[in-house]
Formats: sequence, C-alpha cells, structure tokens
Amino acid sequence: MKSFNKTIITILLFAVAIAGCKKSFLDRPSNSQISSNNFYKSTSDLRLATASLYAGAQWSRWNRSGMMPFGDVLAGTGSFAYSQDLVQLFTRTITAQNTYVSEAWISLYNVIGQCNTVINAIKEQADASIPQADKNAAIAEAKFIRAMAYYYLAIYYGAVPIIEDNRKLIDNPLLNRNIMSDVYKFATNDLTYAAQYLPKTDQKGRLTTWSAQGMLGKVYLTMAGVGRNGGMRSQSLLDSAKKYAGNVCKNSGLTLFPSYYDLFKAQNNDSPESLFALQWTAGVGYATGNDLQTWYAPTGEVLPQKTGGWQSLAPTYDLYRMYSPKDTVRRKATIMLNGDFYPELNQAAGGYKATGTGMKKHIIGNEKDNNAPTMGSWSSIEHNSLLRLADVYLVYAEAILGNNTSTSDADALLYFNKVRTRAGVDPVTSINPTMLRIERRVELAYEGQYWIDLVRFSYYDPTNAVKWLNDQDATHGRIGFTYDPVTKIATRDTTALPSTLPATISSFTLPIPASEMTSSPKLAEPPVPYY
Repeated sequence: MKSFNKTIITILLFAVAIAGCKKSFLDRPSNSQISSNNFYKSTSDLRLATASLYAGAQWSRWNRSGMMPFGDVLAGTGSFAYSQDLVQLFTRTITAQNTYVSEAWISLYNVIGQCNTVINAIKEQADASIPQADKNAAIAEAKFIRAMAYYYLAIYYGAVPIIEDNRKLIDNPLLNRNIMSDVYKFATNDLTYAAQYLPKTDQKGRLTTWSAQGMLGKVYLTMAGVGRNGGMRSQSLLDSAKKYAGNVCKNSGLTLFPSYYDLFKAQNNDSPESLFALQWTAGVGYATGNDLQTWYAPTGEVLPQKTGGWQSLAPTYDLYRMYSPKDTVRRKATIMLNGDFYPELNQAAGGYKATGTGMKKHIIGNEKDNNAPTMGSWSSIEHNSLLRLADVYLVYAEAILGNNTSTSDADALLYFNKVRTRAGVDPVTSINPTMLRIERRVELAYEGQYWIDLVRFSYYDPTNAVKWLNDQDATHGRIGFTYDPVTKIATRDTTALPSTLPATISSFTLPIPASEMTSSPKLAEPPVPYY
C-alpha cells in the first residue's frame, strides 16, 4: 500500500491512472491535492478526496493523544506512569498546559478543517458531469466524520466553537464557543444528512447509512441527558436514540463478528461489525500512522523491528474486577495477566508469555506475525474501530431502558444478551443502569469509550456520576494489582499508582488548552448559541 503522504508528482500520475485502474481504498491523495481547483472532475476524484478523511496525520494525533488517554485513562481503566501528562489525567490534576488536552483539541479541529475543505470543494468545484447522488454520498462521508469530531469535542470540552467554513477564519479568527447543546445538534444534523445519502453497502472500510444511524443513536442517547440534572432524561431524545439504533439492530442485516478475541486481529480489519474504523496502512512515518502498540505494548519483543513497548497501559484493579469468572475471552483479548500465553505474538520465537499485567487490545504483533513487511513501529496495520455494532446494540438496550430502574423488554434483552453470549457469558433476564455501564466498560475497554459513558451519566445524574468516579479510590480499585498465575489470585497494589484527587462535577470537562486561550481570548467568554 502506498503512503498517505504522497508527493504532488505521484498524485498527478495517480489521478491520470485512476480512471482505468481499481485502486486500494488506502491509496489516498495529499491534502494539497484535494484542495486543488483541478481535482474534483470525476466520481473517482470524490472517492479519493473522502478516502483521505479516514486516517493520516489528523487522526494519528487523536489516536495517540485522545482516544485512550481520555476514554480510558481519565476513566480509571488504565494508567501509564511513563508520561507525567497521562498521570495528570489519571489523578484528576489536569492543567490547561497538558499536552494531551492540547493535542486532542488540535487533532479534532484538523479533522474538522479537512472535512470542511472537502465538503465545500465538492459543493463549489465538483464537475457538473458528476451525478448528484455521487456528490451527496461524498459530502455525507465528510459530514459523518466531521460529526464524529464534534461529538468528541462536546464530550470532552463541552462548549466549543463550531466552524463550517475554514475561509471565514481569515476575516474573523477570534471565535466564541458555542453552547454544548448546539454542538450536539450540529453533529446530529450532519449525521442525519449522512444517514440519508450514504449507501446501505459500500467498499470494505467505507461508511454506510448504518454507520450514520448507529452514531445518531449514540448522539441522541447522549443529548437526552444534557441539562437534565434531575436524574430523568428527555424521553423524546431517548425515543430518537431507540429509533436509529434499533433500525441498525433490526434492519441492517449486520451481525456481531463470531469471535471477540479474533475481532481485534489485523486479518479481520473492517469486519461487518465495524461501522467506522480508521484506515491505517504500513510503511508510514511518525505522526501519520497507527502507533498505539508502539507506545503501550508490554515489551518491544512483540513489535515490528522490536522497537517500542516502553511501558504498557496498565489495567487498574477497578477494570479487572469488572470481569466475571466466565468472562475470560474478553479479558484475555483486552488485558494481559502474568502467565497469559499469546501464540499470535512474536510467532517466530514461539509466541509470547506475559510476565505482568498490561494492555493486549491493539497489540497485534510484528511485521512477520502480520505478513506485512513494510509495517513499522509507527504504522500498525490494525484498523481500530471508533464505532462497532456491539456498541450500537448496547446503545439500543440503554435507550429502551431509558429512565426506568430496570427493564425486561424483549428487544433490550435480545441485543444486550447477544453481546454477552458472543463473549461466553451467561445471558440475563433483566437489565439495570449499573449492569449497562459495566457491560459497556468490559465490552469496549481500551477503545476510548468508558469516559464517554461516564460523561453521559454526569449530564442527567451528576451526584451519582461523581460518586461513581470517587468509588474508584484505593478501597475499590483505581489502583494497580499483581496476578499470581498459580493461585489465580489478583492482589491490589496500593503503591503501584499515584493517588487521585476527589472527583467533582467539573472533573467531567477538560480545560480549553492554554495555547488556544492565549491566541483566541474570546474562548474564555460565555458560550453563545449557534442556531
């Protein structure tokens, strides 16, 4: 596969050849090329332009600095003492100078900026000969990805600026933040467009209407709690979440991948369960590829060229205790325990046996393990999903549960138990909110989702959301642990991880990066409506 970052000469040659050759989805043009007035001349050009939105430097930054640092470290699922800025996230001592806070903000606005460029270029420059349906579908891809970026910004930072046209920043570079409910509304508007114009099926790895409808269900479920701090969510928005998530569950024809363990192997990239995955390729350099396993593998022995693996993203005891005795498949696919054996890692040496606790998910092995000779330390070929069908199943169950203390609704149980049955865990006969939070945490651990769930909880029940966080203290498990493979006993280690500050409702919102506040002082002003 070719690198995302191509020279202009290569791109020009590629543009000439594209009409006569079937090219890989991962053969993307450069950002300068998709900004060119001479580019949008055919449906193939549109497909190339939108392919550029699925990975590259803008998503690489988020993948490394936002997804798991926020989704899992903030949430008390994993810790990484190697980085002081990650320690800040874990201990709730976050400053506006925190590197991850700044990098995530920049990366998401870079994603938005690129999406804006593609959307506006298609509207203004696309050749009249291109069928309108193809233009709509391409815009829909870009709007889905833009909506995803705005959803993340609202979840983590709350009120943020909405930008639809990068060119307007030339005349007005100082922006106000927009109220959080309008940021979510903007995302749902983009996703509604995407649901209407994306196809039901497409090239492997591309977005479909089911991707958009699944994400709509998730955003509406989140919005249902905004401003409803009395413990009751908006029923109309819960109904919208149920409508869209339920449509995916019942009418998409998609099913869960049979094996949870194998789901995260590179040979199963873009399985039908994956509704939106970042499309990484091998052979790219630092800051343009998927480098999750390089940072967080337990050792360089399992990595390409045996480079990286400085310190694992260590699971907390609080995560470990969420796995029931039967939940061994998900546990082993997600976290390593002392004595675990992984034959698919470092195969040439006979496999890998873990000698301590660490992250397993995203650790796919070296170039030989994956038959990918150009795979390097900064370019894992795992297409990690940001939205999976299992996530949508659980969103549907939660939307049905709604404001009730429990439910035995047949549809809620059907899809909730599909997730559990795939993992080899016993089905249940009723569901309550605590069960849903735990199920989502275990199913989606190290996929950047748990903090999103906790923020959603904080919108409508802040008192109990704060208590939930504070119950992760040293008594309960926001600490490290050791595991004895002989006795199969996990022992909490109160000295392994730094102590945390007590959570408050403000703990659920990250500060605006200091660098952004300096360059745009209006960000410090109260947010204003967008609509």
